[in-house]
Amino acid sequence: MIERAHTASDMIAGMTPVLLDEVFVFATVSEPVEPTLLSIAKATYREAEGMSLILPVATAQAHGIPIDSEMRCITLNVYSSLEGVGLTAAVAQALADHSIACNMVAAYHHDHAFVPASEADRALGILKALQTSVST
Repeated sequence: MIERAHTASDMIAGMTPVLLDEVFVFATVSEPVEPTLLSIAKATYREAEGMSLILPVATAQAHGIPIDSEMRCITLNVYSSLEGVGLTAAVAQALADHSIACNMVAAYHHDHAFVPASEADRALGILKALQTSVST
């Protein structure tokens, strides 16, 4: 059984942020959605306006999907509780304090921060510093 962190300080101290190599785009498409897109999407969410997808940029380009902003993903490698409070707020605030946009995606095992591709390395440094500040 996986032990999950519950407190904000435990989640932040254990988050070990890792920047993924791939570049993504947040997109929206009309339904029904092509099965290939669903199988490649990093995440999906059904909204009233259509299906939102997080796709690799190359996939979006190949399917003629407009690209507004190229994003990189920083995975917070901590097994946080789905009922834990404070991790998302701390990450978003740390990045906001440095004028970096952040779109958080919570999954079952980890949380993921999508940041502008041009700011990804700086954002990773900020999150590592946040982790260290709580760990010490």
